[in-house]
Amino acid sequence: MANASAKRIANQNEATVKIIKLGMIIPTIISLLLRLLLRRDSLPPSKGSLAIYVATFFPVFLLSNYLIKIGTTRRDPTTGTLISYGEDLNQPGVTEWCFDILYITWTCQIGSGAFGEWVWWLYMVIPIYAVFKLWVSVISPMFLGRSNASVPASGPEQEPTSKRQEKLRKRSEKGDPRVKTQIGRR
Repeated sequence: MANASAKRIANQNEATVKIIKLGMIIPTIISLLLRLLLRRDSLPPSKGSLAIYVATFFPVFLLSNYLIKIGTTRRDPTTGTLISYGEDLNQPGVTEWCFDILYITWTCQIGSGAFGEWVWWLYMVIPIYAVFKLWVSVISPMFLGRSNASVPASGPEQEPTSKRQEKLRKRSEKGDPRVKTQIGRR
């Protein structure tokens, strides 16, 4: 089973790496085509729009190379057997945030070609989200204390129970003999 999981992750990573490589080219081409079709007055692009494009291209280039590097699978050249599937590119955390930045940048590139340079204001979502995560995970617990944030409003902490466990607990409170025999067997 572990080998099947590694193959699944390898296949997903290979598909994702292809998308990342295409994503470095296709949004630029679409943006230029949309400018040509919808906004001829914006050709050639202004110095400001080129500066924004170049300034956002470098982080996307670095992040895409990072994701390609960690997600590239290694196979034996002679037999084609899987040696390493790389890191799972579907994992949450930093990898997920890298993809978010890529997607926002690609959206801004295409949107600026179709609607104008004001679409680049959407890029402000990235620092706003970073400040939010910094506040929630570092600043707020440091000043407000972790105990205030972690205590639920309903009272003392209880173990999470499944529907079945909850049903058994209610039956035992009613004195149902079926529940008593099950508990006695354990």
